[in-house]
Amino acid sequence: MTLGLTDQTRSGLLCNIVLKNISQAKAELSKLIEHVIQGGEVVIGKAGKPVAKIIPFHGSVGTRTPGSLKGKIKVASDFDEFSPEIAELFGVPSKRR
Repeated sequence: MTLGLTDQTRSGLLCNIVLKNISQAKAELSKLIEHVIQGGEVVIGKAGKPVAKIIPFHGSVGTRTPGSLKGKIKVASDFDEFSPEIAELFGVPSKRR
């Protein structure tokens, strides 16, 4: 199932796809990731059938800004207290009565 890490041509089109079975992909993951970074694709198969594809990620990864929701979310002062019924079910003393 391995085509190797060389370019393959099909009908005159340049394809940069590597086919690996799961065991090979596990053993060569770093090499396959490097292939994807270089613009290639990797197809992973199981029992001779393709089941997954590794392709370059082109989405944006936003930076997290702590406190960006400050003032937009309100948490009740008793959010961590059980209702008397739930407290009784769990055998926990309830502060509310």
